[in-house]
Amino acid sequence: MDDSQFRKLINRAISELPKEFLEKMENVDIVIEDWPNPHQIRELQQRGGGRVGLLLGLYQGIPRTKRGRYGIGPTLPDKISIFKRSILAISRSPEDVNRIVKDTVIHEIAHHFGLDDSAIHAAKSNKKVSKP
Repeated sequence: MDDSQFRKLINRAISELPKEFLEKMENVDIVIEDWPNPHQIRELQQRGGGRVGLLLGLYQGIPRTKRGRYGIGPTLPDKISIFKRSILAISRSPEDVNRIVKDTVIHEIAHHFGLDDSAIHAAKSNKKVSKP
């Protein structure tokens, strides 16, 4: 799968988000990377204090719940990396790729809104997510 096809899956996942979330997403860059780089893995290990398994996506930034207003000048965007090769490595079909991309995009956007992994998993279990 080439990057343009993969980008379409990411864009579809974003377009299916509730309007309330889309309206509040600002200054976020969603990028496709093949694999996580050593810096990203180190950063995640330092945050979580341990070993990192296969990484499908990564949010790098300041969650909306922990930031004040952005400054007056230009501000670098938060970054969400979606790791194409990682996702393709665990997918058995095009449907798997689509589902995993969607789940990963939603998961990383949830971090942008301040949810940690345990809150994301609880929300998925309950099939409900509170509005931002």
